[in-house]
Amino acid sequence: MLSSSAINDQMSVAMPCVDVVAPRPVEINDLTVAYRDKPVLQDIDLMIPEGKLAAIIGPNGAGKSTLIKAILGLVPLVAGSVRIYGRPYAEQRRLVGYVPQRSSVDWDFPTTALDVVMMGTYGRLGWIRRPGKAERDFAMHCLDQVGMARYADRQISQLSGGQQQRVFLARALAQDARIYFMDEPFVGVDAVTERAIVALLQTLQRQGKTVICVHHDLDSAPDYFDWVALLNVRLIASGPFESTFTAENLRKTYGGTMKAAIEHLRHFERDRGQMASV
Repeated sequence: MLSSSAINDQMSVAMPCVDVVAPRPVEINDLTVAYRDKPVLQDIDLMIPEGKLAAIIGPNGAGKSTLIKAILGLVPLVAGSVRIYGRPYAEQRRLVGYVPQRSSVDWDFPTTALDVVMMGTYGRLGWIRRPGKAERDFAMHCLDQVGMARYADRQISQLSGGQQQRVFLARALAQDARIYFMDEPFVGVDAVTERAIVALLQTLQRQGKTVICVHHDLDSAPDYFDWVALLNVRLIASGPFESTFTAENLRKTYGGTMKAAIEHLRHFERDRGQMASV
C-alpha cells in the first residue's frame, strides 16, 4: 500500500501545472458592423491589455466611434463577438464607464451637474435602492476630482463645453469602473480641461484601470497614451506606441491622407530620438 504522501507525490508528477491566462479587459473576435449593408467595421480581432491608456486612431469614417459603440452593445453586430473580462458586456456592464461624444448629448436637458454625476452611481444600486447621502457624497467627490465641485448645482446647459465634458468624466468616475471608454474626450475643450483630462487618465492608470479613447490628434497621442490601435474599417495594427505607431502602419491606415500623418510621425520620432540622447 502506498502512503498518502507517496500518492500525492505521484499525482503532482502526473498532473503538470497549467498556466491560467487572466481574461483581458476587451477581447474582440471577427467583429463586423454594417450600416445599410455597407461594412463600417470588418473582421476586427483585437485584445487590449489591462492597465493601458489605449488610443483608437484612424481617419474620418474609419469606424472608431462605431467600434466603441459595438463593444458597448449600442449598435448591432453583423458577425463576431465582444467580451469584457471574459464575459458578454451585458453581464459586465457594472465594470464599464463610458464618456460619449459631446455632440451626441442633449445639453438642454434640465438637470444639474450633480444630478448628471449621480446617474453614474445607479448601476451599483440595483433596481430597488435609490441614491442617498453616500451616493451624493461620492458624486461630489467625483466632481471635486475634475475641478467641478463648485458647479454642482449649476444647470448643465449653463456650463461651457469644457466644463460639460468634465462633468461627464465625473459621471464615469462615479461608475467606479475597471475599464473606461471615452469617445473623443479632448474635442472642443480648452487647454485647462485638456490638462485636467490627461491628469485624470494618468490617475486612473495608476489605480490599475484600463482606459480606451477614440483620439484624432496624432501630435498629442504619443504623449497621452502608451498603447494604440490603428483602424480604417479593418484593424491595421495594434500594440505599444513605439512599435506600432510607424510610418508603414500610418500609410496603411491613412492611405491618400498619409502625408499629414507621416509628418506627425516625423515629429514624434524626432522628439523620441532627442529624449533617448539625453
